[in-house]
Amino acid sequence: MKRIEYFKRGEQDPAPLEKSVLRVVRFNEIDPMNIMWHGHYASFFEDARVALGDSYGIGYQDFYRQGFIIPVRRMQIDYLSPLQYGCEYEIKARLFYTEAARLDYDFTVLDADGSVHARGCTVQLILDKDQNLLLAKPAFFEAFCQKWREGKL
Repeated sequence: MKRIEYFKRGEQDPAPLEKSVLRVVRFNEIDPMNIMWHGHYASFFEDARVALGDSYGIGYQDFYRQGFIIPVRRMQIDYLSPLQYGCEYEIKARLFYTEAARLDYDFTVLDADGSVHARGCTVQLILDKDQNLLLAKPAFFEAFCQKWREGKL
């Protein structure tokens, strides 16, 4: 199956940053059809996004301590096949480099056999604590992006 590309990479852009989270479908997550309820996928994306951000020092709390918030502006989920009770699965998050003051993530949900069950993306904007939209990256995030561009992460 052809990979869905949510974000275009420029020729000079560094490779996306990646992080995975492993889970097992729990009983309270399935619906009466014995499949994962579709509404849970947003929280799966959140789990992987938090793990990636925290592992690189650019998570929610890191932004907040610097005086910024990063709310989700856009979310898309493409369901390909349902997960079932007891299934082990992985949520892969990738953060794409962009010159804009935002965070572009894509996600893949796959089982232990490598079958892809869902894909999606989120875009998070960067706002100050008064909820004013930033048009340029905050200094601490720009410094992070510079290291990323230089391959020093």
